[in-house]
Amino acid sequence: MQLQEKVIIVTGAGQGIGESGAIEFAAHGAAIGCVDLTEEKAQKTARNITEAGGKAVGIAADVTDFAAIEKAVQVTVDAFGPLSGAFNCAGYIGDTAHIVECSEENWQRVISINLTGVFLTMRAQMPAMAADGGSIVNVASGAGLVGVSGRPAYVASKHGVVGLTRAGALEGAGNNIRVNAICPGSVRTPMHEAVTLKDPDLEAQWAAAHPLGRIAEPLEIGQCARWLLSDEASFITGAVLPVDGGYTAQ
Repeated sequence: MQLQEKVIIVTGAGQGIGESGAIEFAAHGAAIGCVDLTEEKAQKTARNITEAGGKAVGIAADVTDFAAIEKAVQVTVDAFGPLSGAFNCAGYIGDTAHIVECSEENWQRVISINLTGVFLTMRAQMPAMAADGGSIVNVASGAGLVGVSGRPAYVASKHGVVGLTRAGALEGAGNNIRVNAICPGSVRTPMHEAVTLKDPDLEAQWAAAHPLGRIAEPLEIGQCARWLLSDEASFITGAVLPVDGGYTAQ
């Protein structure tokens, strides 16, 4: 199994890409620390894994709270052994608003979850991997590679995650800690549906914007992350990989 004996912590594990990734990693042999802001969601994902014969623990933690994330890492290590991987998925899209309309409150909330949250999780995860090395995969976005009108905070936060990933790759290399980022296009997640349900025409528009002509499923992102977390990607670090149906190739 590709991730046999790996111990991986997943943030945003309660739904969407994080949930799908956690289940996928467990199916390939990893023990999972399922972290979500909501304890019920974290426990649900962990329960789905254990009922399928895998190993998992559910942990409630806010990625903007360093002490809480540090504790989540420790709970995972105490349960399963040294940390060998991390999939940082927790995110928030924020309100639709152009720069001149975007409130400071919306800006700060998006940045605090999407960018500061990744910084804090890496800050807690990297020391836990320092003895034996490991692999961190951050979820950025196609909006971390190109501009998107009406989402200034989201675009800025995801561009920041790309830069943070590259900095982390250089800093982690001496301890054999690989740090890479995945940049999804549109993915059928609760966050995606929260936007498209308000405007059904967006679903078709977003699908058409991808050369492959459709929206991705969360599993497709999780499968890519699974490979990056595995030893098969042992010489890949600092990479920023679009998984976007060709969106950023245009």
